[in-house]
Amino acid sequence: MNDIATAPPPGAPGDRIIDEPLSEALSRRYLAYALSVITDRALPDVRDGLKPVQRRVLYAMREMRLNPDSAARKCAKVVGEVMGGYHPHGDQSIYDTLVRMAQHFAQRYPLVDGQGNFGNIDGDNPAAMRYTEAKLTEAATLLLEGIDEDAVDFKPTYDGQDTEPVVLPTGFPNLLANGATGIAVGMATSIPPHNAAELIEACLALLANPAATTEDLMVHVQGPDFPTGGVIVEPRLSLAETYSTGRGGVRLRARWDKEETGRGTYQIVVTEIPYQVKKADLVEQIAGLIEDKKAPLLGDVRDESAEDVRLVLEPKSRNVEPEVLMESLFKLSDLETRFSVNLNVLDARGTPGVMGLKQVLRAFLDHRREVLVRRARHRLGKIEARLHILDGLLIAYLNLDEVIRIVRYEDEPKAKLVEAFDLSELQAEAILNTRLRQLARLEEMELRREHAELAEERDGIVGMLADEKAQWKLVAAGLRGVKADLGDKLNARRSTFAEAPQVDAEAAIEAMIVREPITVILSDRGWIRAAKGRVDDPSELKFKEGDKLAFLVPAETTDKLLIFASDGRFFTLACDKLPSARGHGEPLRLMIDLDDKVGLIDVFVHRPGGKRVLASKEGYGFILPEEEAIAFRRAGKQVLNGTALVSLALGEGQDRLAVIGDNGKILIFETAELPEMPRGKGVKLQSYREGGLRDATAFAAEAGASWIDTAGRTHGWAEWREWLGKRAGAGKLAPRGFPASKRFRPK
Repeated sequence: MNDIATAPPPGAPGDRIIDEPLSEALSRRYLAYALSVITDRALPDVRDGLKPVQRRVLYAMREMRLNPDSAARKCAKVVGEVMGGYHPHGDQSIYDTLVRMAQHFAQRYPLVDGQGNFGNIDGDNPAAMRYTEAKLTEAATLLLEGIDEDAVDFKPTYDGQDTEPVVLPTGFPNLLANGATGIAVGMATSIPPHNAAELIEACLALLANPAATTEDLMVHVQGPDFPTGGVIVEPRLSLAETYSTGRGGVRLRARWDKEETGRGTYQIVVTEIPYQVKKADLVEQIAGLIEDKKAPLLGDVRDESAEDVRLVLEPKSRNVEPEVLMESLFKLSDLETRFSVNLNVLDARGTPGVMGLKQVLRAFLDHRREVLVRRARHRLGKIEARLHILDGLLIAYLNLDEVIRIVRYEDEPKAKLVEAFDLSELQAEAILNTRLRQLARLEEMELRREHAELAEERDGIVGMLADEKAQWKLVAAGLRGVKADLGDKLNARRSTFAEAPQVDAEAAIEAMIVREPITVILSDRGWIRAAKGRVDDPSELKFKEGDKLAFLVPAETTDKLLIFASDGRFFTLACDKLPSARGHGEPLRLMIDLDDKVGLIDVFVHRPGGKRVLASKEGYGFILPEEEAIAFRRAGKQVLNGTALVSLALGEGQDRLAVIGDNGKILIFETAELPEMPRGKGVKLQSYREGGLRDATAFAAEAGASWIDTAGRTHGWAEWREWLGKRAGAGKLAPRGFPASKRFRPK
């Protein structure tokens, strides 16, 4: 028996093994998946503004004859038809799509007329599909109009047993009218809803002047029109940039009114909330701000909504101006949101790309013209076929006696008619199918009238197909008709425009705080508290066992406390929010996101207009305006890159900076050599062969330099000019008597 290897038989598992690099196999398959998500799921078509699942739902409902004037059917039936015939995916995703197209607060022009519980603006879920019913709306019929007249291409369904439309005829610019959102692989789309009447006017303006600019079109389309209303406070220049490039954002605010409640008091009533904000979540968010004392101007919030939105906001004091209160809430809550705009769509060839307003409207108009031409050609074919039949019938009427004889006596009347009168088989078949009672004189006159009308219509269609200007006129006329069909109720704008008032909400909040002196006490283990008044003798302060005082900062309740950590971050705390000094306070790390391994470099009160010198252990530094350090975030604000070591208040006239390294060498240079920066690494302060920066101090040349020893005694330094040099120099050894700790002040 030999050891010769034999090849596996055909069809064996070994035949299905492909030898190729794993990276190539993965990249090819991932690319196929990415393209599938982009073209078949996430991005809408620029022509009809629909994703495939939306298009399939509408087409299936039309095939089920769920027209606006018919009875609604169970949504479970609709979902089953869509899933079985067109969309082989989960039923829940199909139902979610159907529900969204029926929600008046989600769609500017709902395409589905839903009956039952389809969810609400509070964010409640819709009822199960077996309980709800649906049919098409008038707006949906405008999208589907002419689909049986060869207006669009069809493609085979997933199982090849039927066909589905590639795109809908689309009577109005649905992409911008209803908007779209979606996340694909490596790209996303976010399109806000608009007013269809304004879009149609812009289309007509573009037809009248193909060279119209975005600014020209914005005379008609000033901005989005959200189904939930609201007030758009985005500047016009910003909107123009967004519509020109296809990327940008829109700031949207809630609509509110002031209601007098007597005796000088008032309440604010919010009647419209921003788009895609859940009302219940908004109320919970505002209530949380009150509970966490982050909205000091607000006293209470109530939801008194019925069918319409009605949120009642009560100020904490009647002395608070309504505009100031609302401006503070706009900053803190979802009463103001920013809708991101990214007009990323699929063009007529299925290629994804970002388009501006003019490109989107141009693509829609080109599609409408193509639909018009295709429907006209389809109608022309029907007319030609009917005229062909009428020609044969008229020949029969002219030779009625001979036709009757042939039909009565000939064995093959059809063939004889074709031969005798030079007819086609279709014409002969029509003659043979004509009933005897239709051979009257009046019927002949009716046929001649129909023939004349169809011939006239045919000539008009042929002339239109040969004249591009006539085609565009018909497109414009169709758009005007659609605008009229939508009616005044749907055409009325819901979102309005306004400029955000310039109100200093922070100053108003500070004005509500009683200004009192306090002393901030921060222990070595990170427990913080605020004692009323001034602490004259720190030795009387009590701490937990094993803990001690780290920072003692005089302040006032209206101040902002800045905390500088060794990782280069600044944290900001409002002094009026600090825990009282009745106990040991609270752990600082519960108020800010600070790791246990990160130490504290400095704690001080913010001075408006103040500046500080920041330096890292590596010997780099810069001057920081204190305003750049403020950030009321738990994560703080990264300011210094590197291991933070020094934080010095730069006082008036302090024009010199003295630095000392681990090597004991001191260098003094002008503070003017340091750049003023909001964040970064800074510039080199001193050069070291080994080690790094140990300490630094700032002083005025006129006052002279000094240092403080461990006993707290101040030592003058008359010869400091001998250590003068340029920044980034090596310096020279410290003078005799300088502290062994190599610090200008004890730590």
